[in-house]
Amino acid sequence: MKELSIFIDESGDFGEYSFHSPYYIITMVFHDQAVDITKSIEHLDNELSYLGLSNLCIHTGPIIRKEEIYKNMDVVERRRIFNKMMAFIRSIDLHYKCFYIEKKHIEDSVEATGKLSKQISQFIREHYNDFLTFDDVKIYYDNGQIQVSRLLSSVFNALLQNPIFRKVMPSDYKLFQVADFICTMELIRLKIENNTFSNSEMTFFGNMRDLKQNYLKALKKKEW
Repeated sequence: MKELSIFIDESGDFGEYSFHSPYYIITMVFHDQAVDITKSIEHLDNELSYLGLSNLCIHTGPIIRKEEIYKNMDVVERRRIFNKMMAFIRSIDLHYKCFYIEKKHIEDSVEATGKLSKQISQFIREHYNDFLTFDDVKIYYDNGQIQVSRLLSSVFNALLQNPIFRKVMPSDYKLFQVADFICTMELIRLKIENNTFSNSEMTFFGNMRDLKQNYLKALKKKEW
């Protein structure tokens, strides 16, 4: 049995446009379960353990913004965690795709859902033969936003035979944490393109050249 796992995370909300929340992003991370990544996961866990962070659920946005459990860590400590996750992503065989809308061009949540559904549907149709090579397609989402849950159910059930949906706890799946990482980096990329990159983000990454070369360009190679 060939199985494709799709881990999904989002960035933003379906509320009105604001300067602090200009985009809504949905990120999908695709993993062929025939490819064993157990050793890479164990390596990441060991690396985090060496930092005194056993069982850490990596949440990328708060790492960059110095929030939540990272609020008392300096930038060197936070970069260290960030780079461990980036190294993990580089080491494994996966692909991803990001879908997004710019909220200032959207009237309401109905239009937002429709535009995202159209993007995702088009992507699935373009890669339909690839999806057909798998016996099972399992979609992992934490049901964080009801609009996304409904969107995913509608699109995948309409286009694929018997997709399987799983509600996840982010701490249980490294690939869900990868989806969160990529979602955050897609937001960073969009902010750079639109000249809204913040000083605090620049402080974290150090300089624009390293950010683009070491992170954004490296991630782009994984895009489906």
